[in-house]
Amino acid sequence: MQEKHLYEYAVIRVVPSVVREEFLNIGVILYCKQQRYLQTLYTVNEEKIRCLAPEFDMEELKAYLAAFEKIAAGVPEGGPIAKLDLPSRFRWLTATRSTVIQSSKIHPGRCGDLPGTLQRLHAQLVL
Repeated sequence: MQEKHLYEYAVIRVVPSVVREEFLNIGVILYCKQQRYLQTLYTVNEEKIRCLAPEFDMEELKAYLAAFEKIAAGVPEGGPIAKLDLPSRFRWLTATRSTVIQSSKIHPGRCGDLPGTLQRLHAQLVL
């Protein structure tokens, strides 16, 4: 039987107009300390976003999401935050902020298949 690991996740949200506080779920961040796992998975549904904000800059959003991915992966192109240890990067990515990209509160879970769990959460919470 496959061992189950404790993980934490948060939902990535796009907030086209911070003043209006409307948001759409666009991705998931999943972290497991025991397995040294930190991944993001997102889907940008431009049509839904344009319903909330017709003039929204999609290219800027995609650049922010690419930065999230680089930070999660810990690659040099992710800048100084990407150089932090795994727990610190996860905490930075899920920190409360008032910007176009925000995350939900952190939720825990247990699973034996982290990539499969990331896919499942993404399908349930985003698609």
